[in-house]
Amino acid sequence: MKTTYNKICFGICLLGGALAGSCTGDYMDYNRNWAEVSPEETERDEYLVSSLLGGMQSNVIPVEEHLNQFTECLMGGVWGGYFADSQVWANSFSYFNPSQDWLGKMYLEIIPNVYSNWLSLQAATKDETILAVGQIVKAAAFQRVTDTYGPIPYSRIGSDGKVTAPLDTQREVYEKIFEELDAAVATLTEHRTSSISAAADKVYSGDIEKWIKFANSLKLRMAMRLVYAAPATAEQRAKEAVDTTDGKLGVMTSNDDNAQLSGINVNPFYKVAYEYNGGETRISADLLNYMKSWNDPRISAYAKKSTFTDAVNDYWGLRIGNEYPITSGQAYSNLNIGQSDPLLWMNVSEVMFLRAEASLYGWDTGDTAENFYRRGVELSFAKWNAGDAASYLSSQNRVGAYNDPKGQYAFVPDTKCVPAWNSLDPELQLEQIITQKWIANFPLGHEAWAEFRRTGYPKLAAAPVNRSGGDVADGKFARRLIYPSDEYKTNGVNLNRAVGKDLSNGGDRLSTHVWWDCNPKLVNE
Repeated sequence: MKTTYNKICFGICLLGGALAGSCTGDYMDYNRNWAEVSPEETERDEYLVSSLLGGMQSNVIPVEEHLNQFTECLMGGVWGGYFADSQVWANSFSYFNPSQDWLGKMYLEIIPNVYSNWLSLQAATKDETILAVGQIVKAAAFQRVTDTYGPIPYSRIGSDGKVTAPLDTQREVYEKIFEELDAAVATLTEHRTSSISAAADKVYSGDIEKWIKFANSLKLRMAMRLVYAAPATAEQRAKEAVDTTDGKLGVMTSNDDNAQLSGINVNPFYKVAYEYNGGETRISADLLNYMKSWNDPRISAYAKKSTFTDAVNDYWGLRIGNEYPITSGQAYSNLNIGQSDPLLWMNVSEVMFLRAEASLYGWDTGDTAENFYRRGVELSFAKWNAGDAASYLSSQNRVGAYNDPKGQYAFVPDTKCVPAWNSLDPELQLEQIITQKWIANFPLGHEAWAEFRRTGYPKLAAAPVNRSGGDVADGKFARRLIYPSDEYKTNGVNLNRAVGKDLSNGGDRLSTHVWWDCNPKLVNE
């Protein structure tokens, strides 16, 4: 928050400083047409807009390393099956007993960080193109927040200048975001041959057509989230997203379309993996066990080999919910990530797997589910320079047992999933699509967790330690995040109303299913 407000205040100071300039400046200014914008004013305004849009972009996948650690590594990464804690805390997401401080990171920091910049961006510029891009960035950030908690403040934030805003139901948030994405795409389509300043856009360097494709791809992601909650809406929105008739651009089609934030001084995942106490996160046993069982060549791009002194060094993931001392936990495979690597938001492989699932239901006639599935794997291989995917896609290898090299946390995955496409069983086809999307989406833990809740895939090992106090049943998983207690103190009336309306199936608990988490096969999960 402090960083965001400092940026806004700095922009205001720049404006104020220009108005309060000395009368002894260049006499040529007296002859300037004051109805025109000077080069200095243009540069100043571009800086302010860049700062505000950049402030929004830096909170989709948080750039600030401590916030990133809480939201992406300790929560999303763990609950999505990507990471495990090598540093053991008494209270953690891994044990389903996070502290109050951990509960509020997304709600109390992401929401105000993004929204304060968004309000200031609207005040700083009337450029429709920039505002449309800002609208898409806001949608990308808030979609992750509502998927985490369920009801959140959205449509009425800032309408009366108060922080204690009413919460929208998750259905309302989704409906509003769909509307905003449609409006943004319509605006950008009108200006598709133009661009915005590359300095203001660290995702696509001002390329408008790529923003259109990202917005449609985000819309497709959200559409598929509603398969069980609102199937008619899901079908309609999915078809709209992929539509390329009448000059529409549709969704991402190549790795050049991937959305990722570049120009970061130090990638926050690198800091968590290598700098905090020697590294407080390691790659999960689930992910590396799938990849090793399937001889997945992407494994060397994702992970580094273990560093045991008393066991065979290989790609060994760490079990989620372990209680190993940090000296043991840090010997497991670490992330293979560079300090300056970009932060992934969404990639074309995910889009292909979304289209593969849509094709299972007969919604997308662009190609078959199998072909979209294969294309998703091939594009992921290409992204990581992993070679030809043909051999992998013909593999019938089953996922083997995880034999913990330290001996305490072995498990056998309950899955028949293999890389080779199954032409007979629709449910197994769905598992294949979601599992391959999970592998290709690394390290987007929030997205992995959301799809795991929606579909039950991939098959993950339950946490061996459960300190939820009965909230999450043994062998089960968290379905959402609890609101921080501070929100009850400052916005209790609105919050309690939302909990009673939208979370009436369980209340404000980790085990309560959010609106779209209603797969009839998972009602007891």
